[in-house]
Amino acid sequence: MKRRALAFVLAVLCILALAGCGGKEPPPAEPEPEEKTEPLPPPEPEPEPEPYVPAGTNPLTGLPMEPEYEDRRPVAIMLNNLKAAQPQLGVSLADVIYEVPVEGGITRMLALYQTVEGIEVLGSVRSARPYFVELALGHDAVYVHAGGSQEAYANLRSWKVDHMDGVRGGEDAKIFWRDPDRRKNNGYEHSLITSGEKIQGYLDLEKFPTSHADGWSSLQAFAEDGTPAGGETAEHVQVRFSSYKTGTFDYDAASGRYLVGQYGKEHVDGSTGDQVSAVNVLVLKTGMAVLDDVGRLRVNTTGEGEGLFFCGGKTVPIRWSRKDRNSPFAYTLEDGRSLALGQGNSYVCILNQKSGTVEYE
Repeated sequence: MKRRALAFVLAVLCILALAGCGGKEPPPAEPEPEEKTEPLPPPEPEPEPEPYVPAGTNPLTGLPMEPEYEDRRPVAIMLNNLKAAQPQLGVSLADVIYEVPVEGGITRMLALYQTVEGIEVLGSVRSARPYFVELALGHDAVYVHAGGSQEAYANLRSWKVDHMDGVRGGEDAKIFWRDPDRRKNNGYEHSLITSGEKIQGYLDLEKFPTSHADGWSSLQAFAEDGTPAGGETAEHVQVRFSSYKTGTFDYDAASGRYLVGQYGKEHVDGSTGDQVSAVNVLVLKTGMAVLDDVGRLRVNTTGEGEGLFFCGGKTVPIRWSRKDRNSPFAYTLEDGRSLALGQGNSYVCILNQKSGTVEYE
């Protein structure tokens, strides 16, 4: 009996011990430590793309241009500059502007464009004079005009000038038209216009060469900054061609350009809405003489003479020379060194050395 009682007690104690062990919850597992990750560096900014610079050079401005254009013959267009003919169209886009007196003290302009592609309208177009033809030949340019003096027509034939005529032309006359608004507001004689598209379309017919012949080159050098060293201050320039026409050139330091005025107000392009401006302003003095009772002039564009160069708000005296009508102008400083123009367009005023005047401050 005692053994059974003892066995029973031991069994009960085991059962109680097992129950106690089974009811005890295991301690909670320790959380695994979170892995520390280093923050990613901010992404590097995309490098700015290099600005595209064409590989060619515009021989009229020294500025970059597409290579396909640099060997083209420029287009030289006769522009009416009477007060009644304002505003001119497309003049602010010219690479070079020549302004020269004609009969009666008025002036006309020859505007040169290395390419006319993208230029919408140009005008109003007026008649040829021999010295404007000579200026065009100095650039080996295709000449665009509407009529001309008898002498100019004789020169166009004898000099074998490639030209487009809005008065006596044949197929080339189709590039011109009369603008109805200008015909109404400015008058019939001031209404003949053309466009870059029309001119280029005629050039594409290959009636004459559109590229310079092998060996042709311009004499003109250009510098990124053409401001003449040691020049006098010339921020406001006044060029008096005659009692009828005075041009003004006011230097704008922000753009590095001379802003052009005429007839007492800003000279604004009626096509673009921009004021005409130029990086370089040149004043060339030469001999002029009246030829007839109409007042037509003979203007010397060859030989040599004095002048002034304005760029960057400064001016220096220069000399110009030109050996013949098929040669470009050569410009030199007083010490004989060649003049480098500033990269950009140029405005060339040709004055009567006896009556034209220039003032600046």
